Amino acid sequence: MDGVVLAAGEGTRMRPLTADRPKGLVEVNGKPLLTHCFETLLSVGVDRLVVVIGYRGDDIVSHYGKQYRDTPVEYVRQDEQLGLAHALEQASTAVDGTFVMLNGDNVCRANLSDAVARHRETDASATLLVEDVSRAAAETTGVVTTDGEGRVTGLIEKPADPPSTLVTRGFFAFEPAIGHACALTLPSERGEYELPDAIDLLLSAGHRVEAVELEGWCHNVNEPGDIDTVEQRLSECVDR
Repeated sequence: MDGVVLAAGEGTRMRPLTADRPKGLVEVNGKPLLTHCFETLLSVGVDRLVVVIGYRGDDIVSHYGKQYRDTPVEYVRQDEQLGLAHALEQASTAVDGTFVMLNGDNVCRANLSDAVARHRETDASATLLVEDVSRAAAETTGVVTTDGEGRVTGLIEKPADPPSTLVTRGFFAFEPAIGHACALTLPSERGEYELPDAIDLLLSAGHRVEAVELEGWCHNVNEPGDIDTVEQRLSECVDR
């Protein structure tokens, strides 16, 4: 199974740390963010890593080379950062069969294997890791609606009036159909190709999409202050 990491963004909110390096090489707890991502994906059974690179992508290639801990690493370039669906469309040309995807700024200690298992058990085309959050938080990200039994009925990106408080947490399992959906996705009002829109196209075409609720935690490292938060959470995991 392939594991895709989206790591093309410039990371402007991480400045000044990203002024001279890509966000994926910013260290958290003594390791680059991408190393955390790679280790997470290997823990769920990935046997090849596909990394979407853009801003200072050659730095990432130089750092990791062609393999990580004996696992092959392939790189796909996203020269223009036009949204997650656009990034995933680039990656879809390099993957084969079922694959998992993790946002490159996401540090997780969570039940990701449960999402992979649900994906396989239900023959879904997409399976999303989701978390129940406050309404205020739901207004800032992709919101998921379900039938109450884990089957997804819709997705909305950053709604003003959230119909649900379930949000995506940056980890997904996909079948190749998502690549076709990404290619058909139209740009949003902010000019980006949004992943929730691509998954919504799968739903419209009759594909099964599942959701697994988060147990544990996933934390996006979006700003320098998030580094301290994640390091504290990681230290708590060690102390237990």
